Amino acid sequence: MRTLTVFTPTYNRAYCLHVLYESLARQSNTDFEWLIIDDGSTDNTSEIVERWMQENLVSIRYYRQQNQGMHGAHNSAYEHIKTELNVCIDSDDYMPEDAVEKIISFWKQHGSDKVSGFIGLDSYFNGEIIGTRLPENVKTATLFDLYYKYGVTGDKKLVYRTALMKEYPYPLFEGENYVGLAYKYYMLDIHYELLIMNEVLCCVEYLPDGSTRNMLKQYRRNPKGFAFYRVELMKLPFAGIPFKIRQSIHYVSSSLMTRNKRMLRETPEKLLTLLTLFPGFALYLYIMSKTKTSS
Repeated sequence: MRTLTVFTPTYNRAYCLHVLYESLARQSNTDFEWLIIDDGSTDNTSEIVERWMQENLVSIRYYRQQNQGMHGAHNSAYEHIKTELNVCIDSDDYMPEDAVEKIISFWKQHGSDKVSGFIGLDSYFNGEIIGTRLPENVKTATLFDLYYKYGVTGDKKLVYRTALMKEYPYPLFEGENYVGLAYKYYMLDIHYELLIMNEVLCCVEYLPDGSTRNMLKQYRRNPKGFAFYRVELMKLPFAGIPFKIRQSIHYVSSSLMTRNKRMLRETPEKLLTLLTLFPGFALYLYIMSKTKTSS
C-alpha cells in the first residue's frame, strides 16, 4: 500500500489542473496516489483526467459527485482515501518535484501516533513564502497555537493521518456549499499536536474564481454553514475570550441572515452573544451592503 494520498477537490478547473498533474508526474518519489474529487464540474475535466489515467504517469483515482462545495468534496475524499497520510493540493496549485519525498522522509523519521500529522509551508509560484515561516525552536504545536500564540500568518500545508481525518465530518446544509475547513483541524487540536516542518510542500496561486477571493459572497450564500463554524469555534476549550468574541460577532451576523429566532438559545456563549449583538448587527449590515449586487 502506498504511504500518501494527494487529494484535489476540483470544480470546472480543466483549464488549469494540468499544472498540478505535470508537477505530480515529475515527483522524485512515486509512493503516492492522486485522488481527484470532481465536485460536479460541467467542463471537460473528466475527459482530461481519463487521458491522464491512460498515460499512466501518475497513479490516479477519479471520483465525480454532485456539487457539494469544498467541504463536501473533502468529506468524499476522506471516505475514499486508503493511505496512512493525506494532503490536499488545490486544483490551481502544484507541488515542487521533491515534495512527496520530503513528506514521506519526514514522516518516516519523526512520525508517530502521538501527533495528528505535520505542517509545512506554502509558497507563491515565484518561490516567496506565503506569510511567515514556522517557529524554528518549536517541534510540535497545535494549529491553533501556531496562529494565535506563535504569530504564524499565511496559508500553510497540512499533512494529516488519514484515520484521524475520517473523524468529525463536515455537515452539509441544504442549499449551501461552504463550511470552514478549519473546523476539523481545530477538533483534532483538542487531542493532538502537529509536527513542524519548515519546508515548502506546495506552490499556490490565488485565482479570481477561487474561494479565498470570494469570501464575502461565500459568507452571504452560506450563513448556516458559517454559523455552525462559529458555534464550534466558541466551544474550543483552549480559545481565549478575544477569539470567542470574534466568533460570537460572526455568529450573530450569520444568524441574522437566516433569521434564526433560536440564536440566543443555540449559542454556547449566551452572555458573550448578548454583548456582541450590536457589532454582530453592524457586520451583518456591512456584508449585506457589500454583496447586494452579487448575492
